Amino acid sequence: MLKPIKKGSLVQAAIDGLRQAIESGLWPIGERLPVESELAEKLGVSRNTVREAVRVLAYSGMLETRQGDGTYVRATKDSGDALKRISASALADQMEVRIMLESEAAFLAAGRRNAQDLQRMSDALDARANAVDDLERRVRHDKAFHLALVKSAHNSALSELYTFFADGITETIRRTETDPDLPEPSQEDHELLLAAVRRGDSNKARQLAGKLLNPSLRVLRSRDADQ
Repeated sequence: MLKPIKKGSLVQAAIDGLRQAIESGLWPIGERLPVESELAEKLGVSRNTVREAVRVLAYSGMLETRQGDGTYVRATKDSGDALKRISASALADQMEVRIMLESEAAFLAAGRRNAQDLQRMSDALDARANAVDDLERRVRHDKAFHLALVKSAHNSALSELYTFFADGITETIRRTETDPDLPEPSQEDHELLLAAVRRGDSNKARQLAGKLLNPSLRVLRSRDADQ
């Protein structure tokens, strides 16, 4: 049931109200939402506020607006909200997921990469090597390499999932570069991974992708156990 909004940011409150109604099952996936005027009346806000809230939820993938037909429920979870929860999760958990995704991506990439994929990965690693004295550039090029690796798997669902997780990936890269207790994956480690992908050795590529971050993960898990 929709509840009237009282105070605070009207648009954000409308977003929260609609999101909660969808998550509670008020409108199942595939069902059309009531018209703007009805939603505005139930929430106690203007139609413009409702329109903006719907636009935000459509952008996040929760709703779908069909021109001349109405707005439909596309998903019962807000991907933006999920991203906030991922960002708030422990670094070790983020790193563990990153290892899973990159290891499988490396396995697939070794069998599916093309010349353009190999060039993108090689360019990113060259740029990473040349940014040895610039942390932000090194992090950016490191991330570009891993994004190129995942794209080389040519699995659109995997690419979307990895891109969705990108903020967490950036943080794990930055932490391994700046935390003296975390083993930093070397340029050579990255080059060996690329070499395995280049020669089509799927099992070795998977092993090397996991090897990049497993030492840091062990340190983080050890810290968690000591607390």
